[in-house]
Amino acid sequence: MNRTASRIPQTGAEKILARASGKPCVRPGDIVSPIPELVIIHDGYVESAYNELSSLGYRRIAHPERVMFVTDHEVAYASPASALRARRIRQIAREWNVGRFFDAGRGGHGHLFPIEAGLVRAGMFLSCYDMHATNFGAVGAVACAPGPEIVSVLATGAVWEQVPATVRVRLQGATGPALTARDVGFHVTRLFADGRLPAYDNRMIEFAGGYTAGLPLSERIALCNSLTEIGVANVWFTPAGDGSVHAGDADAPVEADVQIDLAGLAPQVALPGGPHRGVDVDKVAGRHVDHAYIGSCGSGMYEDFAAAAALLRGRRIAGHVRMFIVPGTVETSLRMARDGLAEVFQEAGAMLLPPGCGPCAGGVMGPLADGETSISTAATNHAGRFGAKTAQAYLGSPLTVAASALAGCIADPRALTQQRERTP
Repeated sequence: MNRTASRIPQTGAEKILARASGKPCVRPGDIVSPIPELVIIHDGYVESAYNELSSLGYRRIAHPERVMFVTDHEVAYASPASALRARRIRQIAREWNVGRFFDAGRGGHGHLFPIEAGLVRAGMFLSCYDMHATNFGAVGAVACAPGPEIVSVLATGAVWEQVPATVRVRLQGATGPALTARDVGFHVTRLFADGRLPAYDNRMIEFAGGYTAGLPLSERIALCNSLTEIGVANVWFTPAGDGSVHAGDADAPVEADVQIDLAGLAPQVALPGGPHRGVDVDKVAGRHVDHAYIGSCGSGMYEDFAAAAALLRGRRIAGHVRMFIVPGTVETSLRMARDGLAEVFQEAGAMLLPPGCGPCAGGVMGPLADGETSISTAATNHAGRFGAKTAQAYLGSPLTVAASALAGCIADPRALTQQRERTP
């Protein structure tokens, strides 16, 4: 048999899905049942998953050694009810003999610290309850998010998936000052949502191009995270220079291959309603803000806080603004304390919250009141995301949020960034 002649080129993501499904290859549209190496469930779903499986007669779960419970939504119990939920989660973890349990204060955000700790690596396939597991594409892993169907994964070890088609997005062009991957993410998301790019729903978005070369992990995470809310199946960066199963074949077919020129792109702000509503910051500059927040699974890495701290150092936020800083992981929090970043934020008038989701988790901590306006780096900003449904929530990069907190209104970070660069 001629092995070369029978070779079927595949993208890196397709190779991972094929391997996890015990198949030599897969194609978009195929129905497969990939077996995850890791199953991640956050504290907001553990108890309901347990109750559902118990009602079906399940007393044990399949492969408990591969299951990870993460407490990141309610890390500082705001009520007796939340404390009771946390106690119940601990009981369930013991009863199911869960292999990895990260309680409050033990890891941080479940879409960040598993990468930081090396628990999620290139080439892995994961099943995760939460849609923002697209973050794991930043290191070349594939994570499906079946939502409530993850109970089937717990019960049987797998659930069926349809192999998504791939849309390759090549990002090119020199970017200007104060432009971050979060800004690029808002821009690309808007282009998809406006129909200026090919269909994206239930697709694998694969980033490539000159802009992505050498992009640090924190920026890759921000880029992956920004697209999640519009309904992509996953976001993917092929591990650079990797000739193993992790890398795709150069001749692998994709559904679409598009190029986006980033030259001249201004810092972006996503209007209330979703990350797909990005506009140039000057379109909304001057709008009053009451609340600012840096953190979440989209911008919770150490580098995100270091960038914001550089603008805040030696300055005070506006008197009417309350600002929350939420490290994504315990390690990031420790590093911020060691390097003096925590002090910079507090001297500027900001408040530090425990590692985790922070206000992004439905306003459990640091919520908005009716009629207030926020600018943050949250994962999304639909009505009621931070508490009151009549509040207005805007999204920006860590630099834009820091500049806005200082000004007391939405502000362009470029002037402050350039001023800092001129300071000896």
